[in-house]
Amino acid sequence: MGINALENKRIVIAGSRKTDEMCLIVEKQGGTPIVRSLQGLTMFDEDLLAEPLRGFAEQGADWVILTTGMGSDSLVAAADKLGIGEAVRMRLAEAKIATRGYKTSAFLKRNGFKAVVSDDDGTMQGLIENLNAFDFSGQRVWIQLHGEPAPELVNFLRAKGASHVEAILPYRHVPPESDTVEQLLVELGEGEVDAVCFTTAVQVHYLFRFAKETQREELLHQAFGGSVLAAAVGKVTAEALRQYGVEQMVVPELERMGALIIEIGRYYEQTSQQQA
Repeated sequence: MGINALENKRIVIAGSRKTDEMCLIVEKQGGTPIVRSLQGLTMFDEDLLAEPLRGFAEQGADWVILTTGMGSDSLVAAADKLGIGEAVRMRLAEAKIATRGYKTSAFLKRNGFKAVVSDDDGTMQGLIENLNAFDFSGQRVWIQLHGEPAPELVNFLRAKGASHVEAILPYRHVPPESDTVEQLLVELGEGEVDAVCFTTAVQVHYLFRFAKETQREELLHQAFGGSVLAAAVGKVTAEALRQYGVEQMVVPELERMGALIIEIGRYYEQTSQQQA
């Protein structure tokens, strides 16, 4: 890949972490980085866990679905603080466990648990497809969520006959600054952006929801269906973009932010060669 693969390209970075590093990689390839953080704040609220954890320690569940490693660690830590850590671990050991993502699998390994079901690709859809082979009739299911609710998973389990589905979401969400989202929408509408780097699914949701609230969904569809390249750091973020109808995007094989910028450079080099 050429050293100036991003020459004359304006690359929006929608994340809030390691933005300086990402900007530097963009600049080294000749591009202009623009930071427009769409991440918002996700704050862990331990108080929201006390009641569901005590219920789980007492009653357990037939199935436990863990969707993130960080969230799983937070559950166990909160249980320890409540003095029910041993009971919660015992209930986990008794249940059939399904996991999404490699970090969640690492959590199981650290704690001596084994999964009956694991997703293939880190996406919620991949997890659902693998769970489809099992009978949930009359089963109690306990789901650990992280950033957002997962209605598709809950609805799937209920449709499969689960008698009780409890989803634990111990987080409070603060959306990004509306001025920042507004500014990006204006820039997209005026053709001042060439690509947008999304590093989490949450960023995608905030952008499209704000566009919907301000009656500008079509603006986004035209932008990402036309001259603006959507770039997703991994499969989960790509899945979020597809939920909103975005099909043209780049996704690196290595789910890292640096790899994402490099993949954008490759895309533009290939496009330039095809046009030559």
